Amino acid sequence: MSDALNRIETMPLGIVLERRKSASPWAEWAWHPVSVIPGAPPVEGAWRLLREGEGWAQFHAATLPLELFRTDTEGYKLNLSQEPPRLWVVLRAHDGLGESGEPGVVVPFVVTASAHECEGYQVSGSEIVETVPMPDEVIALVRDFTEQHHVDIPFVKRERKRHFPKGE
Repeated sequence: MSDALNRIETMPLGIVLERRKSASPWAEWAWHPVSVIPGAPPVEGAWRLLREGEGWAQFHAATLPLELFRTDTEGYKLNLSQEPPRLWVVLRAHDGLGESGEPGVVVPFVVTASAHECEGYQVSGSEIVETVPMPDEVIALVRDFTEQHHVDIPFVKRERKRHFPKGE
């Protein structure tokens, strides 16, 4: 089944990135996702500055779709069992000037509620994967989706075939 047919539910999430002064001598700024905004409008042009203080600023950097798939309900169920449930935000490095006009910023790439999907991005090593708290509206959506579509698949231990015939 293709992803398009398998995908059932989507919700736009605004990705809020925080820029802080870096302690590293190799980077002036450290970027981290800090929250999401359920139902946020798209970001067109420059990132929207939401708030700032001394040495830090928070931007609405992008709006990405949270996509829920029937085949990934096990990952959602695992996430919902954690306290608190989280969303994983995947960031990719951007070499030129970012949308915010800042050099060397990261770009939000994917947001997921699946503990299994984020694992593939964590293993690659080329992306930054960090978690943010899952808002109540998103918890309700993911919980309802999981309850509606989850099917328990029993574990079946495979029997190993003998390499040599029994008499040898």
